[in-house]
Amino acid sequence: MAEPQFTDAIALLKADHRKVEELFEKFEQATSANRKQTLAQEICVELKVHTLIEEEIFYPAFRGLIEDDTLDEAYVEHDGAKVLINDIEASSPDDDFYDAKVKVLSEEIKHHVHEEEMPSEGMFAQCRKTDVDLVALRDQMAGRKTELLTLAKTSGLPAAKPTAVNLVTA
Repeated sequence: MAEPQFTDAIALLKADHRKVEELFEKFEQATSANRKQTLAQEICVELKVHTLIEEEIFYPAFRGLIEDDTLDEAYVEHDGAKVLINDIEASSPDDDFYDAKVKVLSEEIKHHVHEEEMPSEGMFAQCRKTDVDLVALRDQMAGRKTELLTLAKTSGLPAAKPTAVNLVTA
């Protein structure tokens, strides 16, 4: 069931944002390849779970109730992150561009978080103005998050799947 410290769905998502920001900071300070790989993998798992609960539960609950452009941009931003997540998970700190990929992912996530959390016009502000039950949504999201984190620990999560961007290989 829902973790009691999260008053509603938006509080749960904001807590995820803070956790990932902290992991990115730790990655930037890490010096050993093993520590970087461990942190990068943790970042990737957290982001995969977060994007899944947003895309499966949170975003659909607000389609038609907030600006479509806001939701559409969020899906596209997720897809950009998913491409990097899959690439980071498939590589190691010894590979070319590894640190750069994690850094760019961090920058993409900072932008995405800003778009969601911006006061008055951000996604979360728009969501608060609707009549969607954010507590019930929290409970649904927390349950799904628990399932996904358990899966991540037992058999691993599948590769992140872009939903809005069509990946074209050269």
